[in-house]
Amino acid sequence: MAKSPSSATPTHDGVVTLGMVAQASGVSPSTVSRILNGTAVVSPEKRAAVDKAIAELGYVPNPIARGLAGGRTMSIGVVTQFIDSPFYGVALRGIEETLGAAGYSALFVSGHWKVAVEQRCIDTLLSRRVDGMIILSGRMGDNALRTLAKKLPTVVTGRSLKGPGLYAMDFDHREGARLATQHLIARGHRDIAHISGDPGHPDARERLAGYQDALAAAGIAFRPELVEAGDYQEDSGRLAAERLLASRRNFTALFAANDQMAFGAAVSLHKAGLRIPQDVSLMGVDDLLLAAHMTPPLTTVHQASLELGCMAAQAMLTLLAGNKPDLQLPAPRLVERDSVASIARQPAR
Repeated sequence: MAKSPSSATPTHDGVVTLGMVAQASGVSPSTVSRILNGTAVVSPEKRAAVDKAIAELGYVPNPIARGLAGGRTMSIGVVTQFIDSPFYGVALRGIEETLGAAGYSALFVSGHWKVAVEQRCIDTLLSRRVDGMIILSGRMGDNALRTLAKKLPTVVTGRSLKGPGLYAMDFDHREGARLATQHLIARGHRDIAHISGDPGHPDARERLAGYQDALAAAGIAFRPELVEAGDYQEDSGRLAAERLLASRRNFTALFAANDQMAFGAAVSLHKAGLRIPQDVSLMGVDDLLLAAHMTPPLTTVHQASLELGCMAAQAMLTLLAGNKPDLQLPAPRLVERDSVASIARQPAR
């Protein structure tokens, strides 16, 4: 029979210990430790008794002690590309919240889309003895990631690869871009310019392919001169739009491969005296928070960044438990706002 938590008296300095939780819940200290580390196989009654004692005593687990006891540091390394990214910043929040609920801490570092910097970040995290590694996109090669996964559990996004101790997940970038371009075509547009991402990024190549898929399905010839490359940052979208306008190429709609470049393109269109959507319709991808608050609100394709972070963290917890994750990111979906206008359908070229 479990003892009442009131029978456990805090130490003279007010610290509640694991032994006190064990005494109050009527189980051994090792059982409490295994429950906290997620490795215990106990009855629901025992688990409930421990949870109740923890709550009533106000016990706060010591992560260092837990790491020493379980061979873990209770920390996960997270390599993003830019800490201040409006897309990945939301994903980082999902990672932090999901890991925190399981008693883990996240250590964040930025790779800046440079292989050497990413490797230095990984080496730094390995020196901190993290229990696992989450890598959000990046430029490291697949073989390097597989090698890393042999050292510790690894979750990577923006890839489709397999290996021991490795779990990869990605959005359907091609379908998202196809949806965006198809929406513009359905509104009567046939001269559709595209600001692509960095060609070195697999997701940029996939989004360009989705754009081409939609054109082909509608019988619209692909015009390479209507494609300008950016780097997913706002300023690159502004410069790409400037190049399109300076070339005098005719287009009634502009599809940017992400919202940040669409924001930059909107600035160039405004400076050129062009109205959105009356003169040029504008489309993005990602559905960033700011997309709903620009003027006019941006029509875009929703990519679930918060879910990406939560699922990456959940996949890590599953790997740490010795199991194989089985998670699927939500499919991209169109979010209609006010930046796309309908025009009279033009004859096929």
